[in-house]
This record gives sequence, structure tokens and C-alpha cells, in this order.
Amino acid sequence: MVAGGPVEHGFPHLRTVRSAVTALYRRLSEDGLRTFAASVAPAGVAFGDEDDLHLGAQRVARELVRHFRLPDARLIVCFREMTHAADVELAAGPEYFVELNDRFRTHRRDIGAALAHEVAHVYLHRLGLEFPTTAENEILTDTVTTYLGAGWLLHAYREHGEASQKLGYLTPEEFGYVLAKRAAVFGEDPAVWFTSPQAYPAYVAGRDRARADERRAPLAAAGWAARRHYAHDRRDTARHDSGRPRPDSPYEFTPDGAGLKVSFPCPVCHQRIRVPVQGRVRARCGLCRTVLECDT
Repeated sequence: MVAGGPVEHGFPHLRTVRSAVTALYRRLSEDGLRTFAASVAPAGVAFGDEDDLHLGAQRVARELVRHFRLPDARLIVCFREMTHAADVELAAGPEYFVELNDRFRTHRRDIGAALAHEVAHVYLHRLGLEFPTTAENEILTDTVTTYLGAGWLLHAYREHGEASQKLGYLTPEEFGYVLAKRAAVFGEDPAVWFTSPQAYPAYVAGRDRARADERRAPLAAAGWAARRHYAHDRRDTARHDSGRPRPDSPYEFTPDGAGLKVSFPCPVCHQRIRVPVQGRVRARCGLCRTVLECDT
């Protein structure tokens, strides 16, 4: 939680975010993800100043437990002085103890955001899905929270001169990126739920980055410059029998008998797809089932 300090911007965690989306598809499958088509409703996590602090926190926690399909999980919420926004004790269950920063006693509209992240921790713990390091696990948790329909709560950063606040471990633009990825799959507009004026520009920046994934070669929707680079790399690979054209290239060529095959990440789930280099090709991602028009 950033409170009063600078807010980090940009896309420094994008590689881990994309790996998290892939891991989520592998663990739940495309059918499993479809059960999260509806996002958390604002009315279910609304928290007014007139609400009882502890009863209101328990009510929001129950709504988030319901959203994450954890019917037998019970969250016990308390408040204390701490550095982070919140913490959860990941025991065997069914009871999980969540501590919220004392700051939320007077910033109640963000209690839902803090609890969403902690309930996602419980959800991932139950799934047995984790990354190697603590930092990567926090990025995984924010990504899963957002992709499964509760991340618009976390996209609540505010900047007022020297005062600022941000919840979660993704940058505002990275939250926008994941929200846009989810919106493209489930056909929703998360911008109507944002609680700060700074959230929308960050969402637009993330959405632009997400849409750029759909315009990278060898996808047929790639722009002129991307197709030109791709054609150059394809010819260069054929002449020198090398694999990856450039360190930042999304695609990689490999020999296939007398020809070539190219692999590239699916723009939806980021699983790598491998197709023959033979002009126009229609490819189907085996993980998320997206059909892609390619010009190889």
C-alpha cells in the first residue's frame, strides 16, 4: 500500500502478469474461467461511513468469499497498525484470519479492495497455485483478483499533489492491462466502477497495451511496420538457420524439415502457439480456444 508516497507507473511486471494469466488458464481451464463472467457488483461491497466497521467488513468479506466460490471459508476480520494494507493467515481453514491496516477505519470505501486481494490469496492457496518467490506471488494474486472480476476494486489509486494512495502490487497501468484483457474476453466495461479520476487514464494506457498484443506479427491484424520486421526476420532466419530474430521479438522460428515453423504467444492467454510458415494460417489456441488469423 502506498499512502502519501510516489506511485510507480508503467509496465515493470508485465512478464510476470502474462505468466500469471497463462497459469490461471492452465489451472482453471477456459470453461472454469467462464464461471467468473460476472464481476463483483459495487452494491455488494459498498461501505458507507454510517455502517458498523466490523459488521460491514464481515459483510464485504462474505460477498467476496461468495464471488470466489469458497462456500465453506469464513474470514475473521480485524484491524491493527501495520505497514501493509492487509494480511491473511493461510491455514488449513475453514476459518481464515485477516488483519486490515488501521487506516481503513477511516478509509472504508477501500476495505473491499484490501479484502479482495486477501480472499484471492485464500483462493490460490486452495487451488495450490503459486509462483516461486513472494514478489511473484503478490503479482499473481493481483492478476488473478483482477482477471476473475474483483480487480476493479484494486484499481482505486488516487493522486492529489504530494498525497497519493495505491493498493496492490501492480502499477495502475498494469491493473488497466489486466482489466482490459478480462473485458475483451467477457465483454464488459470496468471503467464505470472506478472510484478515482486517475484510474481511467491508467486503464486506457493498459487497454492500449493489451490491444497491441493483438496486433503483433505473425497475427494478421499486425500493422505494416510489424509485418515488415517479421518478413525481414523470416528471411534472415531462412538464410542463417537461426531461431529467435531479436531479444525483444514475440515470435521464434524453428526448422521444420525443409521449411520453418513460428511460435508466438496467444494474445488472450499468452500460451505459445506453433504454426507452419506458409502464408495465411488459421490457428486455434489449445489452452483458451481462441481462433487466430495469422499471416506467417
